[in-house]
Parts: sequence; C-alpha cells; structure tokens
Amino acid sequence: MKPVGIISGTIPLHEGDIFQDLKETTVETRFGNARVFFSETIAFIPRHGTDARNKTPPHRINHQANLAALKDMGVEEVIGINSTGSLKKHMEPGIIVIPDDYISLADIPTIFDDQAVHITPVLNETMRDRILRTAQQLGISVIDQGVYWQTSGPRLETRAEIRLMSQFAHIIGMTMASEATIAAELRLAYAAICSVDNYAHGLVDEPLAVETIIENARTNARTILKIVDTYIRDKGKS
Repeated sequence: MKPVGIISGTIPLHEGDIFQDLKETTVETRFGNARVFFSETIAFIPRHGTDARNKTPPHRINHQANLAALKDMGVEEVIGINSTGSLKKHMEPGIIVIPDDYISLADIPTIFDDQAVHITPVLNETMRDRILRTAQQLGISVIDQGVYWQTSGPRLETRAEIRLMSQFAHIIGMTMASEATIAAELRLAYAAICSVDNYAHGLVDEPLAVETIIENARTNARTILKIVDTYIRDKGKS
C-alpha cells in the first residue's frame, strides 16, 4: 500500500493514534522544502507548521512544495482536512462537510508559472465516495456535497463579502482550493473533509472570535480522526 497523504491545519489531527511514532523528514523540491511526518501508511503535513507560537499564515503556505513532497514520497491520493466557516444558517458549527466543488477567484498558486497548462481542477469522486461510505460505516453524520469558497486570508471576510459568497457557496476557508488545484496539476487525487467551526462574519448576531473557531475545530477533530483512521485501515485491506 502506498502512503495516503494528509494535510491538516487548525484541526489537531496529530493527537490521534495513527499520527503517533511518525518519522520526520525534510523533502527538497524545486518549489522549496517541505516538512513531512510519515509512516508506512501515511505522509502527514501540518500546513501551518508545528510551532503554535509561530504558525505559517494561510497566505504564506508553500502549497507547491507540500504537494510535490507528497508526490515524491509515493503518495497517490491526498486527504485535506480543513477548518471552515458556514455560509448557510442551517449549516451549524459542529457539522462535517465533504465538498464536491470549490470557488477561488483570488490568486491561486500553480506549478506552471512559465507554461500555459490549462488543467480542469476537480475533487476526486472516488475518494469522496470512499470517505462518505467510511463515515456511514461508523455511523457518523456528514454532509454530502457543498461548494467551498476560498479567500486569500489572513483576514476574515466583511459582512458584504459574506452576503455575496453565501449566494454561491456553502462553506468558506483559505487553503483547500489551492491544495486541490496543485494536486490536480501534479496528478494527485485529492478530496477534503471540512470541519464547520463557525458561522461566517455577519451570518448570525454573535461576534466572530478566532478562539471559538479553534475550540470548535478541536471538538470536531475526534470525529474526523475516526473517519481518517478507518479510511486508511480499510484501504490497507483492499
């Protein structure tokens, strides 16, 4: 079995059993270096780094190096674990969404700076289906389908921006679209598990606080860990 790539950020997946006893390596790529924690079954990249007091902000993440490093390590499919905000009042914080599409109208990274290569970015349906079946097997309720809107960060969005985005998307974040696009350029299968950790700015009356987002992400982490762990164990049996 080739290792499954996992990229996570705010959600503390590293606390789970499958993330224990990993070896650490630095992979040199033509886009820069990437720090990877790996075993026979997974290759894990914490997209914001491991220093809680000096995190890499979303607009400074080297997505090209991260995905290229995973490919160099033999990874063929990547699961992105993303903390998101809800753009719909009926999609309450605490739920998990398996998105099927995304929007990113801001600058997005590419590995083809000197070439006009027009890939068609998608989220991998085979992986999505396997994630959904894994959640069902575990009795975990997740939302099948949803559009992810990526902003550039690091600031949060204005109320007017949220009113616009909520007409076309269900959840909002700052990283998934970049990862999915680079993965497609590198011919890596990519799907995401999105933790909904807050209502987007102005969607409800309560003020938005980063501390609340982080706390809700931690609450959803245990559930996501069960899905990821079972997904990888079942893949090893196939």
